[in-house]
Amino acid sequence: MVQYLRALAAAALLATVSCATKPAPASPTPAPTPTPPPSAAGAPAPYQEDVIYGRVEGSALLADVAWPGGEGPYPAIVSIHGGRWVGGHKRDASSIKVKEWAGLGFFAMSIDYRLARATPAPACYQDLLCAIRWVRAHAATYRIDPKRIFLIGQSAGGHMASLVATLGEGPYKRAGGWNEQTTDVRAVISVCAPYELNTLSWGKLWVPMGENEEAARQQASPIRFVAASTKPILIIHSDDDKSVPIQQAVDMAEALKKAGAPHKFLHYKDRGHMGIADYVVKESVAFIKEVAP
Repeated sequence: MVQYLRALAAAALLATVSCATKPAPASPTPAPTPTPPPSAAGAPAPYQEDVIYGRVEGSALLADVAWPGGEGPYPAIVSIHGGRWVGGHKRDASSIKVKEWAGLGFFAMSIDYRLARATPAPACYQDLLCAIRWVRAHAATYRIDPKRIFLIGQSAGGHMASLVATLGEGPYKRAGGWNEQTTDVRAVISVCAPYELNTLSWGKLWVPMGENEEAARQQASPIRFVAASTKPILIIHSDDDKSVPIQQAVDMAEALKKAGAPHKFLHYKDRGHMGIADYVVKESVAFIKEVAP
């Protein structure tokens, strides 16, 4: 019996030594983002849904992207949907169709952002700035020309695009990642957007926590930061817009003119609170070709 117990103890000791000396498995190395292969001529534009362009407190920021076939480099267009900062999404009528823009020769990206009723402003704006940094960080991956990054936004999205053109990052903290990148863009297209939040009926939806609301809206009003250095802006608006009064666009165009800032104002009479319609796409592409031939 004693001999049996000794043999058992020896076997256990041998197993312990064996486990202790066995090398631990290596930690997995994150795979690099693969470079998308060029598409064959005539093939459909490569397309990816729900690409994660940032993470905030563990939550993913999502976008749809598409790009042309060929080697590039391509200009990039980033679309920001409308919805008064509290609604809308990356595939609604206030957003571009990314496959359509890929067919026009662009790397196209349509983003979702944190909505203000869930996460108060300026979270939505911080997300847009993150998206620009993501594009810059992935320029080589998707064969993007970083000198030709454009924004297009409708309504609340146009407001944020215009804020990038005038204020830039301003006092807002970076969120979402890619902090080594800049948020510089070449030009923006602003469709039916507000430029002065304190005179806008739904400007009260821009309510940062713990701040003076009127001062916060002034800080987020693009018209307050117009200068000769403002990025080129295409303003598209209509007299019969019931959501954002035409006076917002008229005042912005006047401020840009007075500052000597590059801009173009397409003033319609009867298009209402238009989305990204075919004629908007046509005028936007023409404007992009003018500012970055």
